[in-house]
Amino acid sequence: MESPVPGLDLDALTAELDERLGATDAALARHYPGARPGRQPVHTVYVPADRFHARLVEDHGATALRATEEHEGTLLDLLGPSQGDDLLARVRAKLETEPVEDLRIDLEDGYGNRPDDEEDRDALRAADELRAAVASGTAPAGTGIRFKSLEAPTRHRGVRTLALVLERLAEDGPLPRGFVVTLPKVTAVEQVEALVHAAGRLEPALGLPERSLRFEIQVETPQSILGPDGTALVARMVHASDGRCTGLHYGTYDYSAYCGIAAAQQSLEHPVADHAKAVMQAAAAGTGVRLSDGSTNVLPVGSADEVRSAWATHLRLVRRSLERGYYQGWDLHPAQLPTRFAATFAFYREGWAAAAARLRTYVERRDSGVLDEPATARALADVLLRGLDCGALAVAEVHEATGLDTRALAALAHRAGGEAG
Repeated sequence: MESPVPGLDLDALTAELDERLGATDAALARHYPGARPGRQPVHTVYVPADRFHARLVEDHGATALRATEEHEGTLLDLLGPSQGDDLLARVRAKLETEPVEDLRIDLEDGYGNRPDDEEDRDALRAADELRAAVASGTAPAGTGIRFKSLEAPTRHRGVRTLALVLERLAEDGPLPRGFVVTLPKVTAVEQVEALVHAAGRLEPALGLPERSLRFEIQVETPQSILGPDGTALVARMVHASDGRCTGLHYGTYDYSAYCGIAAAQQSLEHPVADHAKAVMQAAAAGTGVRLSDGSTNVLPVGSADEVRSAWATHLRLVRRSLERGYYQGWDLHPAQLPTRFAATFAFYREGWAAAAARLRTYVERRDSGVLDEPATARALADVLLRGLDCGALAVAEVHEATGLDTRALAALAHRAGGEAG
């Protein structure tokens, strides 16, 4: 093709630029591979290790259903007359079939500091119970443990617990599908690098496949957001993980306390929380590392008024997180599951028809009052896929509205291919 600029060889110039930018291109591809393919859970349920058992998911579902039945009128009133009945039916179906999408067996703050022999027993017993749940088909799609931090006072205990659980799980084969470990109270990039080093030592020692041990970074200290040099250390932590980091999880109460926020004001919606989560969002963008909001410790238990107040708070906070691009959060009690799913289903069902129409207009290149760009089409496809993943939307209705099957939606959302979860 003839050069539009006389006397200038554009092919030669492009080759020069390829040479100058080759290393940059490779670094960008390595550090920003794009969205992780597969389904992201809408929540992670935390349970102390001494309370975990193989039938826990079923028990959580049954408890959540009882709470729904006992306080049905309250929940319907909170959801509103226009969609309450439909949402409630969907919530019941979810609680009967998949009440927990992701589970962490907690051996850190929710478990506490105990004698070494007691934690050893609980770690091994929890591993046995998890294997039993996987074998019986009662385990959720995602599982894992949270062990104590790699800070000096808890380092030995945390590493020992991690090794005990992994060794027991590895006795019967590979780790459960979707298994991750959570690294809490991260205060330095070097702690992430240390976990990468430990994973590289544990895998061959236990006969695990190379790079099979994945982890989440729990962001619950100001040091992980702003380092002593003024940089966002959480971004450096993501890239120091050697591709093993799957998620950044915000820790509501530790982070707020470190920032000096009084207990009564500690919340997912406090300004310090919004700042931390905005930094996390920018740090994770394009890396394939997923985001999770934290928890609310206001539990729907006690009197009818107390349940109503706690459910109203949880509905509002879950919706707020979803609107801000945090599609996952923590749940600490079975009675939080009805409002988790109600808020999530409402979010996707309220917006899906408009998103589907816009996406169909974009794909078919029809004129409309909105000129969407490829990045917006990607976001439209992604939100429809998320609604399908959690059960808020049905495959048939999305296909009819968009003219696209799930494979085409995944391609538009840049989520096609690769491993699930």
